Amino acid sequence: MIALADKKGVPKPPVLRLRGKELAKFSKQIKGWKIVRSHNLAKEYKFKNFLEALKFTNKVGKVAETMGHHPDVFLAWGKVKLAIFDHQAGGLTESDFVLAAKSDRLYAA
Repeated sequence: MIALADKKGVPKPPVLRLRGKELAKFSKQIKGWKIVRSHNLAKEYKFKNFLEALKFTNKVGKVAETMGHHPDVFLAWGKVKLAIFDHQAGGLTESDFVLAAKSDRLYAA
């Protein structure tokens, strides 16, 4: 099975919202992310200063842009919060989990 962070793009519309067992399957593949009301993923990353948080934000932005999938980003001194969901699907899709995994990989790098 291909790791989520190694997947390239997003499926073409229409993309259906994940529910039940599918949602649970993908949630097991990412660590530290909260699933909020089965609608979006949320995570906060910690940094030693503003510049490091900004660098991470820009890296996530580049990855998101290549995927055509854009998270809500909150940048503050020493932290970045990401909220990810698919606007068209009205909830979570596989692409959201791929972007979450890619974000985690960027943070670990």
